[in-house]
Amino acid sequence: MAAVMLQGTGSDVGKSVLVAGLCRALANWGLRVLPFKPQNMSNNAAVTVDGGEIGRAQALQALAARAEPHTDMNPVLLKPQADRTSQLIVHGQVRGTLGSSNFREGRRSLLPDVLQSWERLRARCDIVVVEGAGSPAEINLREGDIANMGFARAARVPVVLVGDIDRGGVIASLVGTRAVIEPEDAAMIQGFIVNKFRGDPALFADGYSAIEQRTGWRGFGLVPWLPCVARLPSEDAVVLERNAQRSEGRVLVACPMLPRIANFDDLDPLKAEPDVDLVMVPPGRPIPADAALIVLPGSKATIADMRFLRSQGWDIDIASHHRRGGMILGICAGYQMLGRTISDPLGIEGAPSGTAGLGLLEGETVLGERKTLRRVSGTALDHPFEGYEMHMGSTAVPAGAQAFAFLEEDRPDGSISPDGNVMGTYCHGLLASGALRRALLERIGAASDAADHHHIVDTALDELARDLEACLDIDALIALAGKAD
Repeated sequence: MAAVMLQGTGSDVGKSVLVAGLCRALANWGLRVLPFKPQNMSNNAAVTVDGGEIGRAQALQALAARAEPHTDMNPVLLKPQADRTSQLIVHGQVRGTLGSSNFREGRRSLLPDVLQSWERLRARCDIVVVEGAGSPAEINLREGDIANMGFARAARVPVVLVGDIDRGGVIASLVGTRAVIEPEDAAMIQGFIVNKFRGDPALFADGYSAIEQRTGWRGFGLVPWLPCVARLPSEDAVVLERNAQRSEGRVLVACPMLPRIANFDDLDPLKAEPDVDLVMVPPGRPIPADAALIVLPGSKATIADMRFLRSQGWDIDIASHHRRGGMILGICAGYQMLGRTISDPLGIEGAPSGTAGLGLLEGETVLGERKTLRRVSGTALDHPFEGYEMHMGSTAVPAGAQAFAFLEEDRPDGSISPDGNVMGTYCHGLLASGALRRALLERIGAASDAADHHHIVDTALDELARDLEACLDIDALIALAGKAD
């Protein structure tokens, strides 16, 4: 079995996208390929075929590899929540929390779990493309590491280092990584990739050679800035800060940027609509008064984010929007926030507490120990959809309340206000359905192309694969992968 690992000089250098593109390219070549990320830290997650959860990026990479997402593809997932702690997910299931006091020791103890998944996964395919997390240059985090060199050395997987030229300083970041990491770690790195280049590649020829000379590593390619990447889901919340310019004549959809926002890829289908401007509202700014639709997204800490929402005055903006007849959609935690109360008697999100919701729906939510993780299909707004549930606790609604959706076996989900303008659901991913999305947008006067968003993503993956085949030495990467133990 062959394997190669992409690590980065920092976060958001494009590792996730490159792994996805390589998985699709290798799958198109007829290889049985699977993705793997030992440890991920993200509140963007997906439900797997074996009833667990993994990082959204690994689910996308599985799609690229034309494989079902499985918990072995991301054995350790840390989901940041309140009080400087992260929910710890191991093999797809909640195992507790990690905080600053036990982070290093807790991580180190998880290496056997990581290697168990690794052994199972590698037995199922011809080649594994592994993604690191953050950067091996974060030498303050090296002790107990299972995400980068700690894993690479334990599993004896060769490493290719990815640098992002768009952010500047790519020569220093690649050469500097070589300088600061341990010699034993540096020996695992067999080459580099320069990512996100704009302009004439010939202009960077001397820089490329300088990296090879100063590191002793070979270059595997210079990847240009790829437009197709914009059509793929993003894992890191940092992308939410990059709002596009508003376009005159488009219908505005606004989403407040909660500190612990989760599964924000729910919004991607709206972002892709040609008649819609999706605006992520950062802290310190009001929700635009001309928004036709406000979307309250998922959150890893509903009560803490509900209180933050109030501290920003967004509750007042939402109430005013509702009085003007504007529409509101709450997804998962956003649905919980739209209700009357949210209580956490067991201290799932921190100390036991509770808070009032926005009161625009009649639901009362109680957070509990059991985490609901399941794929679902059903009908909403008279149109079919497929999605998934991922939440703690449940929401009770009064008898006779109008459900937002009906799932398998006619099971009701969510609710709709009597005036029809406020809707809430526990189902993630339902906006990928073109027909359902068009029905929603028609209510706010926006046209929709009703495109199936899954098809948009799949087409973008094929384009990404073709682009990488043109700029990377994939044959050499396969040969390198063959040197893995």
